[in-house]
Amino acid sequence: MVTMTEEPRPDEVLPADRGRACLPDHTGTVVRAGVPLAWEVYGDGPVTVLLMPTWSIVSSRAWKAQVPYLARHHRVVTFDGRGSGCSGRPAGAAAYADREFAEDAVAVLDATGTDSAVLVALSCGASWSVHVAARHPDRVLGIFAIGASCGLAVAQPERERYAWDARHDTDRGWAKYNKWHWLEGGLDDFREFFFDRMFHEPHSTKQIEDCLDWSSTIAPRVLVDTRAGGLGLDGAVLEPLEPLCAQVRCPVTVLHGSEDRIRSAAVGARLAELTGGDLVVVEGGGHGLPAREPVLVNTMVRTFVDRVCPPPPVSRTRVRAPRRGRRVLYLSSPIGLGHAYRDVAIAAELRRLRPDVEVDWLTQDPVTRVLEGAGERVHPASAWLANESSHLEEEAGEHDLHAFQAIRRMDEILVNNFMVFDEVVREQHYDLVVGDEAWDVDHFLHENPERKHFPFAWLTDFVGWLPMPEGGADEARLTADYNAEMLEHRARYPWVRDRSVFVGNPDDVVAADFGPGLPGIREWTSQEFDFAGYVAGAAPPSGSARAALRRSLGYRPEHRVCVVTVGGSGVGGPLLRRVLDAVPLARRLLPELRFLVVCGPRIDPASLPRRTGVRVRGYVPRLQEHLAACDLAVVQGGLTTCMELTAAGTPFVYVPLRRHFEQNLHVRHRLEQYDAGRHLGYEEACDPDLLAQTLVDALAAGSSARPVETDGAARAAAMLAELF
Repeated sequence: MVTMTEEPRPDEVLPADRGRACLPDHTGTVVRAGVPLAWEVYGDGPVTVLLMPTWSIVSSRAWKAQVPYLARHHRVVTFDGRGSGCSGRPAGAAAYADREFAEDAVAVLDATGTDSAVLVALSCGASWSVHVAARHPDRVLGIFAIGASCGLAVAQPERERYAWDARHDTDRGWAKYNKWHWLEGGLDDFREFFFDRMFHEPHSTKQIEDCLDWSSTIAPRVLVDTRAGGLGLDGAVLEPLEPLCAQVRCPVTVLHGSEDRIRSAAVGARLAELTGGDLVVVEGGGHGLPAREPVLVNTMVRTFVDRVCPPPPVSRTRVRAPRRGRRVLYLSSPIGLGHAYRDVAIAAELRRLRPDVEVDWLTQDPVTRVLEGAGERVHPASAWLANESSHLEEEAGEHDLHAFQAIRRMDEILVNNFMVFDEVVREQHYDLVVGDEAWDVDHFLHENPERKHFPFAWLTDFVGWLPMPEGGADEARLTADYNAEMLEHRARYPWVRDRSVFVGNPDDVVAADFGPGLPGIREWTSQEFDFAGYVAGAAPPSGSARAALRRSLGYRPEHRVCVVTVGGSGVGGPLLRRVLDAVPLARRLLPELRFLVVCGPRIDPASLPRRTGVRVRGYVPRLQEHLAACDLAVVQGGLTTCMELTAAGTPFVYVPLRRHFEQNLHVRHRLEQYDAGRHLGYEEACDPDLLAQTLVDALAAGSSARPVETDGAARAAAMLAELF
């Protein structure tokens, strides 16, 4: 009978598990030798890729950057190795011998109905893959081993200086890799040391954070058993790997970082030599290549699978350059609808300058609703994009969105979406790619500049990740690190962006630093960017035109209309409810006041309470008309909505999402430049009397905002047209 040291915790959702780009199509558990093994299957295809477990200090989520991409092309199987994730944690070192992990892999192949698979392995998973290939050659089509950590005769003096199972008089360096250190309260100390060495490359804070998160679920005793099993101690049997390598008959590729500080690249070289496989060394790379170099690993794994199992022939049509029109691939951020409105305006101006331009849009809901309404062409590959708005909604609390951390935790989604983009631009020719805050594309092109083979223009309305005061020193350190990485990218590869366009003017940029010892944001942005001015969706009407617009929208002359809108995501529900709570009080103060509550595309109007004097609508395609025609507005702190109101001369109250650095710092700074809007904290908005009085006062005060330029779209389009 197998004894379990503790039960897995399948319902526990760790921060590192947020922001998933795809969910499994099938899940299950197979029991082998008394140990439950939790598996997942993604996608469907003629070739199965089995992503092997690695050391049980982390779960199969370590493959999060690979699964979505590979599952679009192949059938992908993952499972949590014994001792990790949702699998069982048997007691005793013998339960964690190499052969046990190898037989677990075969059991998962059987349970998932998989005759054979390409095995992709990280670290000690390479040893287990060799065991499977040697003993079950008909089940293994090929082995792709990354950062192989195998029991091969390769000297590593730094590690070997301290015996794993002996007590030492120090806990410095690799002395932390020690049975007694773990059992006697030093496991957290070791985890920090280990993952810091695994991801020694600069700007690896998120990868380290993820691994610390995953490894927080393993008990010291379990981790000790896993290592004793791999080392052949405490009753476990260690089988020499060299004879097994000689029995491997399938193709093998070994990928190893030249600066791997967990296992020397000599280990990978020896494995390739013994198996007759190919060796690829990543100069400067560390041990955690799947997380730190996801684009490289993804493309190399797919190339390897296609070599082992060639795909069927395909037919393609190529158009000669002289017969092609000018083609633009436009990437519009789906975080809110503001990007969509301005990008449609820019595209219209671009067509005016270049009538032969064809625009494809690679984007997602809710932007696609705006594009479809405007008659634009959405690229079919947009269906492969993982939804960023859904992720932000999951991250949000009550009118609370820690925007910086939410974007950090969107890393899996960003990898997936970049891989979609990369495939699109490799399959089809584009004369220009425009990225409006397409963070994934900008980041990974700078990380993989060899993949850039087209003119690329970058648009944004803010520069610089800024810490919120309540985030303290840790958040200040992280935002500075992200900023420093971006600055290094731009200094090292200035040619990746052929044009950087700031949607605004130099004074709209915050007068802050990127971080300690880093340049000022406004000074750097003034040198790096061209300034298009604000890009409005349309010039606001005035005089008789505004009166006619009000009539066309159904506004009665005797009514004062307040529009309440919270953008294109589902985050704004709580603010809508707070305003509805204040409606009776506000109408008591001003009886002619009427409200139009716009839920947007992702909030169900039926979820809101009904109030006299209030119309509730879902998605309003031409919301700008209401913003220009109404007498007052209540909004969050999104830039586009606030600036549309500023340009229209409409008084408004804005309530930024708590902990949202862009709304609270960047947008608020810009609105102060225009002397526009009345700021209200959410805690204040929760007081119905205060909110009602604020609305009435704002309406009485009117707007004294500075004029907003109306030619921003034309200026931006002219900058883009120069890149053809």
